[in-house]
Amino acid sequence: MLSKIAVALALTAVFFVVRSSRADVTPASLFSDHMVLQQGMSVPVWGRAEPGEQVTVTIGSQTQTANADVDSKWMVHLAELKSSSDPVEMTITGKNTVIIKDILIGEVWLGSGQSNMEFSVSKSVKRFAGVNDEAKEIVAANYPRLRMFTVKMKMTDAPQDDCEGDWEVCSPETVPAFSAVGYFFSRDLQKAIDLPVGFINSSYGASTAQAWISKDNFSGDPQFNPLMDAFAKSVATWDAAHLKSPTTVPATVPSTRPARGAPKNPHQDQHNPTLLWNAMVHPIQPYAIKGAIWYQGESITGTTAQFIALTETVITSWRKEWGEGDFPFYFVQLAALDNNSNKPEVREAQAQVLKIPNTAMAVTIDIGDKSNVHPKDKQDLGDRLARIARANIYGEKIEFSGPMYESMAVDGDSVRVKFSHVGGGLVAKNGDLKTFEIAGKDGHFVSALAKIDGDEVVVSASDVPEPMAVRYAWNRWPQGCNLYNADGLPAAPFRSDGPATEHN
Repeated sequence: MLSKIAVALALTAVFFVVRSSRADVTPASLFSDHMVLQQGMSVPVWGRAEPGEQVTVTIGSQTQTANADVDSKWMVHLAELKSSSDPVEMTITGKNTVIIKDILIGEVWLGSGQSNMEFSVSKSVKRFAGVNDEAKEIVAANYPRLRMFTVKMKMTDAPQDDCEGDWEVCSPETVPAFSAVGYFFSRDLQKAIDLPVGFINSSYGASTAQAWISKDNFSGDPQFNPLMDAFAKSVATWDAAHLKSPTTVPATVPSTRPARGAPKNPHQDQHNPTLLWNAMVHPIQPYAIKGAIWYQGESITGTTAQFIALTETVITSWRKEWGEGDFPFYFVQLAALDNNSNKPEVREAQAQVLKIPNTAMAVTIDIGDKSNVHPKDKQDLGDRLARIARANIYGEKIEFSGPMYESMAVDGDSVRVKFSHVGGGLVAKNGDLKTFEIAGKDGHFVSALAKIDGDEVVVSASDVPEPMAVRYAWNRWPQGCNLYNADGLPAAPFRSDGPATEHN
């Protein structure tokens, strides 16, 4: 048995260890070795320290100071940083000193969404993943100025101040675990702009859009009340059955595998509102970023109209919360797949989001897989997303989109379809145009003959002498759709009798 003196000494030691740990200045996990900081804008740096403790952050010749508040939080704002491929250090000093090494300054992008953003370069990391030419791509992945921070997958009921993750320098050893979309986007972008690129991957398989939105952004919007009411009801039912004190729910409720047929823990269900924003977005705000790319849509729990509203809320709420204005937000239109999750109405709903300023859409109708929701051609997708950024942000004179439906006009027994983003001209890839359909007053669509005429497509069908509407690739698996522009970018699926879409 320990003596009273030994017990007292042990308690004293614990007291001083706890007191010391509370006094330590600790930056948020994003501020760590090998990070990339955003050039050309104010850069927030934050962390924790003892309440009232003065914290000093120095990088290069710049020094900023702040005091920790009553909740132990501190934040400084660095003035604009100039791009640098030469590593620099950051020193954070309070009652202790933290030195962060091998920092590059360039362009930082955020990637989020569900499993096709989570999808890793190698199948050895994610069983559903692995890109085309995986071994070849891994061997060639020697890009030390490209770094990726992967936010550990987590769900919580309350907003978290920090997350788990590390910055990894791109190499054949590290790239297998990288988000494939994030990697190819960053790689192609870096080749074009010749600057360091940092990519923050915060994604979660099978997640819905509402999981990535804060609770505050659901308040006061009646169209979201059914979502929040259903979530609250499922939580109350679960807590009453599984928690000793349902009125005091912990910030993170451990996930347990339910028995077959049993209800799923709503605290650990990536289909429910706020859970991923709390754990995987709030902790990284307001890390300075250039923009975001988004790949989500296979998981929808409500109507397409609600899906549009939720996606728009992701964009507008993140922009508001980051405080950087209307930063670029580029998203992926779902690929062809013979499954109802990828029906044409979902792709149409995604295109509706283009009415929000400074957004753009990468079309993937031609690089899907008939039976696999996780297509392996992430190289072409990375190129298409990078093209959007290169053209719209970095001033490169290139086409960044395939043909987009603009209007139609009846011309006798034919329909003439006009497109934007024609680029160097319309192209029928690998033979005659396919998957065009036409309808008369009865609204019944039939397969049609389509020919390119300059910058338009003329569509007709002998069975429809008085055409009223036209559509293209209007199928979840539109096999053979082959309208492109001369830049090699595919036309987006469309129907002329659907909702009007504003294109950027």
